[in-house]
Amino acid sequence: MSIRIVRLGDPRITGEGLRLGTVRRPPRGVPKTEYASRDFYDVWVPELAPSEELVKAGLHSRTEADWKRFVRRYRSEMNRPPASRLIDLLAALSRQTSFSMGCYCADESRCHRSILKALLKERGARVE
Repeated sequence: MSIRIVRLGDPRITGEGLRLGTVRRPPRGVPKTEYASRDFYDVWVPELAPSEELVKAGLHSRTEADWKRFVRRYRSEMNRPPASRLIDLLAALSRQTSFSMGCYCADESRCHRSILKALLKERGARVE
C-alpha cells in the first residue's frame, strides 16, 4: 500500500489504484467523461494545487531563488487547515490502500507534486 506520484496523462501502471488530480484546472479540450479513460485522473482535488497566483509564479520561476520562493509559498498554502487535514487523510490512507496523485508538469523536480510528495512523507505517508 502506498502513494505513487505521477504525471497526469501518462499511461497508468498495474496496481496504481485511484488517480487523484492535484491541479488547479481540468485538462483543456478533454470532455469530463474522458478524464479517467485518458489517464488524467479519477478524482479532481484542486485543494492540493497551488493557488492560481502561485501557479503563475511557479511557471515563471527561472532562478533557484524563484523556485525556493515558490516552494516556501506552496508549503505555506498547504499548512492551512483544509489542505493540511487533507494531506493528513491521504497520508493515513496510504497505509491502507494504494492510489496515485499528480500534475501535468513534465519535470517533477520543478512541479508542486515534488513538494507535495515531501509533505506527504513528512506526515508519515508511504510514497513510492
